[in-house]
Amino acid sequence: MRNIVIGGAWPYANGSLHIGHIAALLPGDVLARYHRAAGDKVCFVSGSDCHGTPVAIRARQEGKTPEEISGFYHREFEECFRKLGFSYDYYGRTSSEVHKEFVKEFHRKLYDSPYVYEKEVPQAFCVSCGSFLADRFVTGSCPECGGEARGDQCDSCGAVLEAETLINPVCAICGSAISFRSSRHLFIALSRLEQELRDYVESHGNWRKNALAFSGKYLSEGLRDRALTRDLDWGIEVPREGYETKKIYIWAENVLGYLSSGKEALRDRPEEFRKLWKTDKKSGQQESPDCPVRHYYVHGKDNIPFHTIILPSLLLANGEGWHLPDEILSSEYLTLEGKKISTSHNYAVWVKDITDRYDSDSLRYYLLANGPEKKDADFSWREFINSHNGELLGAYGNFVNRTLVFIQKYLGGCVPRGIADGELETATTKLYGRTAESIEKGLLKEAVDEIFGLVRKANKYFDSRQPWITRDTDTGDCCNTLFTCVQVIADLAVLLYPFLPFSSAKICGWLQLSPDWKKQQVEPGYRLPGIGILFQRLDKKLAEEESARLEKACTHL
Repeated sequence: MRNIVIGGAWPYANGSLHIGHIAALLPGDVLARYHRAAGDKVCFVSGSDCHGTPVAIRARQEGKTPEEISGFYHREFEECFRKLGFSYDYYGRTSSEVHKEFVKEFHRKLYDSPYVYEKEVPQAFCVSCGSFLADRFVTGSCPECGGEARGDQCDSCGAVLEAETLINPVCAICGSAISFRSSRHLFIALSRLEQELRDYVESHGNWRKNALAFSGKYLSEGLRDRALTRDLDWGIEVPREGYETKKIYIWAENVLGYLSSGKEALRDRPEEFRKLWKTDKKSGQQESPDCPVRHYYVHGKDNIPFHTIILPSLLLANGEGWHLPDEILSSEYLTLEGKKISTSHNYAVWVKDITDRYDSDSLRYYLLANGPEKKDADFSWREFINSHNGELLGAYGNFVNRTLVFIQKYLGGCVPRGIADGELETATTKLYGRTAESIEKGLLKEAVDEIFGLVRKANKYFDSRQPWITRDTDTGDCCNTLFTCVQVIADLAVLLYPFLPFSSAKICGWLQLSPDWKKQQVEPGYRLPGIGILFQRLDKKLAEEESARLEKACTHL
């Protein structure tokens, strides 16, 4: 048994979730469901990022308070994740008292370390808006490549920037030219941690290429010290005298949500939290070597440096012996019908809408089998409908339905006594090991493809054995065929449970199975209950209707 921590990135609570968010976060739920089925202890956490300028701006636009805006979207997020089957052990929010108190205590210890110092710096101020601006709300030309950039980063060349280095900087909110005013802040000396961080990143050569490339680029350019505090109205108070009018910078508190939510998930078991999160300060080794601990962090590639550089920096500088991230599952980008998803132009497929109209397993399957795991991917309504009708309904659903309905119609509804086909039995046995290995490496597309390879092989077996003929000509062969197919269905339900929990739960209910990660056996003589349909066929016209709805929503803004 292992102890597994899985942290899913925290979406900003200033607007609805779209399918791009889910494409990046879904691997976390697959990992959690698999590890639980494999008998491991799992702590799967995430939450809503409620602080920062984006939430404050949305509140100002709608004439509401930041609390009202973030609270509304937090509740919407919870409902979306519930509909999609995300099995969080705890889903929190950065505006909760639990998180705020944890962060303030963490920062108190952090400020006593040799890595934090005070510095007077120029901070962007917009006269028109009447407020200081977070770096990401300053735009201009990149001093490195000349491309359009934000005050914290250039998406064109990937350079890490400071707002004052931008050429012709303006306010991203109102478009006015900005000025810079001097303000005193606390900084974390990333530069002093650079070698330790370099050693840490280089010791994880198994990370995805994008994580290694982005992290390597940051390190090769030389890490710049970063402000821990900011002149903001909405955020967590700075636990230091003289900073009463300032807030903790959002990047220095939201990543600590993994720790605060993990602690809250295990609040009745503080020793388990310690085992999961703490290491020996001197050796750097986990405190309970008898029960291995492994931390996964799941997010989109734009969040890579926050999980491979920023979070480790905070954990190291705090000095309390926190466990550093082990595995980084960083997805690439998802486009929509060949275009970049744009929330500002309403060019997006909103999760709250698609989960009302379609089976959640259909979306999960599409994003896992066709998603941006290793390279950018595109969501197409036509391909979404085709993947549902072709793979889920036509292959998987058809195999389950034709087998179980045949037993009900011709074999009295009882699983027959028979001898399982050796080739299929061997294939399913091996598939458990290969699927487990793929999931633990974050190769989810590979795992799904292999499982559906078994689905196709099972359909071919059913067709070749022709039970509709042998039920009259060779009863023994017919029973062997149906017995074999039922065992394959049982194994498929377990193998696909991490990926497609809703349809797997249906099958487990029909066959009285648990989702434990082991070869399944349905006993001869078991009487099947009423069997339903796993998936309904989707009309191909829906693709045209959904695409038209998308374009209409975009053009009518």
